[in-house]
Amino acid sequence: MIIKPHNAGNIKIAEVTSDQIIIQSAEDGLDLMGNIYYQGFDKVIVYEKNITLDFFDLKTKIAGEILQKFSNYRIGLAIIGDFSKYESKSMKDFIFESNKTGHVNFVGTLDEALTHFSN
Repeated sequence: MIIKPHNAGNIKIAEVTSDQIIIQSAEDGLDLMGNIYYQGFDKVIVYEKNITLDFFDLKTKIAGEILQKFSNYRIGLAIIGDFSKYESKSMKDFIFESNKTGHVNFVGTLDEALTHFSN
């Protein structure tokens, strides 16, 4: 896992990249959040490819648990990927509502994630 730092004003953003899945469970999401927070970052960017496919099946409740933790601890999260392939209405609604609240965002590019965090 590689953490690349970005700054948007006084906001420290961690872009997390890996060749492997780094979030396999809700516990992995919490561990990542703790690691990022401990290193002094305010926001985190992860890539869809680094998250288990179970995250995108809302019946597993992994997505809800992870996003709730990030919201509770007020650490912004952006997930970069192509989410058009998820045809479930509930997943589309979940992404729409997450993006609407603004604390957790599903975006297509790194630039979109950085722009969102700088606003």
